[in-house]
Amino acid sequence: MSNYRPDWGPYFMEIARIVSMRSTCLRRNVGAVIVKDKRILASGYNGAPSGLKHCAEVSCLREKMNIASGERHELCRGLHAEQNAIIQAAYHGVSINGAELYCTHLPCSICIKMLINAGIQEIHYEEGYPDDLSLDMIDEAKLKLTKLDRVWDRY
Repeated sequence: MSNYRPDWGPYFMEIARIVSMRSTCLRRNVGAVIVKDKRILASGYNGAPSGLKHCAEVSCLREKMNIASGERHELCRGLHAEQNAIIQAAYHGVSINGAELYCTHLPCSICIKMLINAGIQEIHYEEGYPDDLSLDMIDEAKLKLTKLDRVWDRY
């Protein structure tokens, strides 16, 4: 057994990475974990809504239409990881007001709007995302934004 015990940030980010392994997106696997007071409230990964066929089964609409990453978010079968985490919290009646988000990727502008209105205070991410509007809104909303480096790589 290893004696390594990660700090809270890397711990929750590792969980977000594991959540991302459930993703059914063919382009990018994203995982999100919503945390408050060092407790996980909800998680989500990107993929088609419950009961619908996954992109792995029907192919990627965005690939077919040659849509660049970070553009035309609405032209996709899937929900984003952050959206699924917010929906999971709402579905189970869990308030995420004042919570933090750990996400494998910087949220897009659509997700940022939802996170702001849901009361998320901090966003921790590992990889960027090509959406300048997202960064502008994070700044305007005065959300705390932290890029976490990958501490270890198990997968």
